[in-house]
Amino acid sequence: MIPTDIIKKYYKEGSGLYDIMLEHGFSVADKALEIARIHSELIIDKTFVYEAAILHDIGIFKTYSPKIQCFGEYPYICHGYLGAEILYNEGLDRHALVCERHTGSGLTKKNIIENNIPVPERDMLPVSIEEKLICFADKFFSKSKLKKVKPVEQIRQGLLKYGEESLRRFDEMLKLFLG
Repeated sequence: MIPTDIIKKYYKEGSGLYDIMLEHGFSVADKALEIARIHSELIIDKTFVYEAAILHDIGIFKTYSPKIQCFGEYPYICHGYLGAEILYNEGLDRHALVCERHTGSGLTKKNIIENNIPVPERDMLPVSIEEKLICFADKFFSKSKLKKVKPVEQIRQGLLKYGEESLRRFDEMLKLFLG
């Protein structure tokens, strides 16, 4: 499976949003694969990580975030589960789980309800090592400042908006992947 072929089904090739989607996806994939190479003991499916990292944000075109050229109808935080729906329809169930579970450091049903987050009320936490790795690598890159790597402390501060549990999960991933 070639991830860019799937992206081309939903994004106009050469558009600003297409370029943002690919640039961000490749940055996340590169970071995730860099970490995977360091941790051979974790037995990470690198082919899957590459594909899923590139596709993890496929749902952004359905959201509204003008600063990254998204003019859809949903709040940006919905892009994970919306992307999962797209990839389920493509028959990529394992990739779909990455989409759904990468927001913040994952979302709990409790967190969704308590913070009135407009997504389905269910746990959306990364489970597999590959899901955790892509979720973690994604935190280092924004779509508005492409290629600029965020420092860990900036990531940690940003995750506080999802609560202390989210920060704890990130810190666990930080220890696992970067020791």
